[in-house]
Amino acid sequence: MSLETARRVLKIEAQAIQDVLARLNASFEKAVDILFECKGRVAVSGMGKSGLIGRKISATFSSTGTPSFFLHPAEALHGDLGMLARGDAMLAVSYGGETQELIQLLEALKRLEMPLVTLTGCVKSTLAQASDVALDVSVKEEACSLNLAPTASTTVAMAIGDALAISLLERRDFRHDDFAALHPAGRLGNKLLRVEHLMHSGAALPRVAPNTAMPDVFHEMSAKGLGMTTVLEADGRLAAFDGEASRRRSGNARGGWHDENSANYRATRAGERSVEPDGKEKDYFGRGDG
Repeated sequence: MSLETARRVLKIEAQAIQDVLARLNASFEKAVDILFECKGRVAVSGMGKSGLIGRKISATFSSTGTPSFFLHPAEALHGDLGMLARGDAMLAVSYGGETQELIQLLEALKRLEMPLVTLTGCVKSTLAQASDVALDVSVKEEACSLNLAPTASTTVAMAIGDALAISLLERRDFRHDDFAALHPAGRLGNKLLRVEHLMHSGAALPRVAPNTAMPDVFHEMSAKGLGMTTVLEADGRLAAFDGEASRRRSGNARGGWHDENSANYRATRAGERSVEPDGKEKDYFGRGDG
């Protein structure tokens, strides 16, 4: 029975998205224009389940190049209106379009000359009529068997929010590097991490000359904490790599290394690969999905 319920819910929500897809018109393009031309930030607001959808839309905006924040309408009426400024725009999410907390914000939006885009299931509602653009996100039925709990309607609102975010992303010519700059951590961060973010350079890079005495070689390895050092020619070209573990094993086998220098050992270059600083770390080391 649960499988039947799941199939019914998914069919209803999938059909709801197909229905809103068929209704898309020039109003959507106008909404994208308004949000794109916003010189400040896009404030997203909504109450209840609509508010939760609004939080997600705002987060998607922010991570794809459209500065945004979520404004709780009730908190706004108790001082958080100060978060709004001229140059901002607002995206309101209200299925019925009569959310009183949002309606009470209209005077402040008018005073700040902030454009308003509303996602609503009722295009004749108070909020829709007060908006610069109202996008119709109505559904024939909710997926809830009682036809009460916001299900299909919240799915459609989130999908339209995603459509707005990606339209803005493309309008801004937002690229991989831009995305990487906003996602330095987690799986996405690893996938987009560049080699230069992992490189040791400048004073942090262990380096010795070919004739450096072994005690000084070990000191350089220990001081830089990498367990190895580069061996550089006088002109700065890489001559070899020198590893601490192999040196200690070799020194023990030879009875000591205090009288040796880095030129007395054949430092390894086996398996050496050159990589570009702006190359993706995952392309060279294969850790991007870890």
